[in-house]
Amino acid sequence: MPLGPGDDYLIHQYPEPIDTVFTGDRHFYDRYYFNMHGSDDTLFMVFGMGQYPNLGVTDAFVSVAVGDQQFTVRGSRELGSDRMDTSVGPLRVEVIEGLRTLRLVCEQNEWGLSLDVTFRATTEALPEPKSITHVGRRLTQDTYRLAHVGCYEGWIEVDGTRHDVTPDRWLGARDHSWGIRHGIGEPEPKGIGAKISPDMTMGFFHNWIPIQFDDHMVKVTIDNDHAGRRLLEEAVKLYNLGDDREAEHLGRPEIDITYHPGTREVATAELWFSGDGASDLRITTTPLKTVYLKAGSGYIYDGEWGHGVWQGDDEVVQGVVTPIGPPAERLDIAFLNETLCRHETNDGRVGYGMHENLVAGLYFPNGWDSPDAVAD
Repeated sequence: MPLGPGDDYLIHQYPEPIDTVFTGDRHFYDRYYFNMHGSDDTLFMVFGMGQYPNLGVTDAFVSVAVGDQQFTVRGSRELGSDRMDTSVGPLRVEVIEGLRTLRLVCEQNEWGLSLDVTFRATTEALPEPKSITHVGRRLTQDTYRLAHVGCYEGWIEVDGTRHDVTPDRWLGARDHSWGIRHGIGEPEPKGIGAKISPDMTMGFFHNWIPIQFDDHMVKVTIDNDHAGRRLLEEAVKLYNLGDDREAEHLGRPEIDITYHPGTREVATAELWFSGDGASDLRITTTPLKTVYLKAGSGYIYDGEWGHGVWQGDDEVVQGVVTPIGPPAERLDIAFLNETLCRHETNDGRVGYGMHENLVAGLYFPNGWDSPDAVAD
């Protein structure tokens, strides 16, 4: 295994070059995620970049929802042996100061979407509970993730309009996650998995909600299985940098979602907390803008493009423009949804942040007993 620039840093975890990860599982990944908005419904940006060492691939994308369209620029190349090279085509991420300041760039290109913005953290990075999942005897997810909120500065240009990005109102969240997550790379044969988890008996209900208020973040995660059994949860209030108050655990997070009729897409939601010592905080969310990750980002493999999918010896860069119609007309792209929301608390505070939402397969608490069931 060749050496790379990262091997000159004192960061090794076991006696192999950095290019070699702890497992031979093809689904190992290491990925950045960012979102950005102007505290209104003008536009919503999502940027992602991942490295897949056991697949030999790195890829990246940026998607922006503006008006009634979603614009995406995406790229993929061979990973090589320089894990420090976080660039793919016109896209790159620069770590200026770890856990504090990162720069995102998408150079000018033929698809009319470019940006140069710097993220500056307003809170400490929040380590999330580990996600560990098995299907039968097989480990299908073992991931570590940090969550962060902050402000942005720079500019973004999309569809011929340039927006100055100033930290007084341009906010957003990011995460950095790594580990094993199935669904990366070219699809593999189901084998016995078709017996262990046939499509008609499985489902997943997912909500990842980082909310920025003036002086703190509220971070909520709720993952349930098809029967409504809790798989993963988190509910934390984390104060801004410079505030010495300890993080507050709010209790068991609960959510009530109203969906657009005929869809599984969130129309409104309400969050609250239960259990011993639970906060009396309640948060009502109003969606403003959604980036649909199924529409070209690679999060959902479409037969051509997907995270970690080998695109050939040459670097590939593409642009995708997706029209966004009313809810009933976007059923084919509304799956894993990054929904920017205005969040209002029962004590009158207003914050902004994303409600990442997904209901896949069956979900009995909603009465959805088939994979294609939708809200009335």
